[in-house]
Amino acid sequence: MATYKEAGVNIEEGYSAVKLMKEHAAKTFNSGVLNNLGSFAGMYELPNYKNPVLVSGTDGIGTKLKIAFQMEKYDTVGIDCVAMCVNDILCHGAKPLFFLDYIACGKLNAKNAADLVKGISDGCLQAESALIGGETAEMPGFYKEGEYDVAGFCVGIVEKEEIIDGSDISAGDVLIGIESSGIHSNGYSLVRKLITNLDEELNGEKLGNILLAPTKIYVKTVLNLLKKYKIKGMAHITGGGFYENIPRMFKADFTAVINKGSFEVPAIFKYIMSLGVDEEHMYNTFNMGIGYVLCVDKENSREIINEIEKMGNKAYEIGHIEAGGKGVCLK
Repeated sequence: MATYKEAGVNIEEGYSAVKLMKEHAAKTFNSGVLNNLGSFAGMYELPNYKNPVLVSGTDGIGTKLKIAFQMEKYDTVGIDCVAMCVNDILCHGAKPLFFLDYIACGKLNAKNAADLVKGISDGCLQAESALIGGETAEMPGFYKEGEYDVAGFCVGIVEKEEIIDGSDISAGDVLIGIESSGIHSNGYSLVRKLITNLDEELNGEKLGNILLAPTKIYVKTVLNLLKKYKIKGMAHITGGGFYENIPRMFKADFTAVINKGSFEVPAIFKYIMSLGVDEEHMYNTFNMGIGYVLCVDKENSREIINEIEKMGNKAYEIGHIEAGGKGVCLK
């Protein structure tokens, strides 16, 4: 008799994975969650808002997963998955409410899958977002054995009148950059082409560990700032680096003038550049040490930087806004 297991899908391993995953997801539940994992859908009750707007975002980890496979370390990349989603919706002032994940593989290993969800759970805790559901798909013959793909989806909320859309940005405004934790989760196809020995050390640390540093989640920092200060625009520095992402906060023709010497560029980016990548391409691919950018009134800049640093993040005045539609100008 032919069985599903003989076709490559181990249902029992799936049951084991779900049991382990539930323990991690349960840690993220808050008062808005109405049902437990295992139902056909996640349910979330909206808190009290006057004119709420739901804000959604979806993303994956990308080829950074290849580094995790090589290092056989699965418990941090889930943080990247959450970060890529929640940091994006945060740009419009949205508070993340809940998150769902999708994990696909060729052959399911319950422990590895549970480690991936542990990372997702950790990311949700950092973002104060509930992990209310997901899907694990075992697809033999489609994915290589031992490899996984991971994607996620988040939903957040913001009062309509408090949506940040860049409409208030004007010439003379200041750009504040908040430090990244490293490469985050973009540019890894280039990284993997250039760096093949993950055991090689940079400043006493294995490159593999440096490359796996999870993406910083900016939710708590930024939401706390929004309670005290007017933020005119925000940008999450992901794929496309400075050149593509900073202009996404504008609603009119402006130029973001960035002073390259105003912030610290981490050693990993200098190392990548030493392998043959020119500076302009670096700023068009990587975050270069700045993971999140705020646009604020000049008179509030120093106070906001001080507030960010009180919350444990380095921040820098990295540039300003000028009239003219040149996008980004690096000096």
